[in-house]
Amino acid sequence: MRPLHPLIGLAMAAFLAGCQSTSTAKSTGSDTNICNADAVQHFIGKTATADLLEEARSQAGARVARILRPDDVVTLEYNSHRLNLNTDTSLTIERINCG
Repeated sequence: MRPLHPLIGLAMAAFLAGCQSTSTAKSTGSDTNICNADAVQHFIGKTATADLLEEARSQAGARVARILRPDDVVTLEYNSHRLNLNTDTSLTIERINCG
């Protein structure tokens, strides 16, 4: 006779998976520091520096910011609180977006 322990574990896992919530929680307050790339489009064409990055982050209302060069490796995870300054190889800003 085979033990039923593996089947009991599988049944419990299926039961607990059914109890998981699939709805997203609604924000109870105002979400602060959402990035607004439209507010900093005037930086396009300028050279990206640490000071300019901080100024753009502040004006965009973002929590974090980064300078992205053409060959930089980045995560594809979207972050609505992050400002991206996309540059060419000489650090001239070509595109600004959030994410």
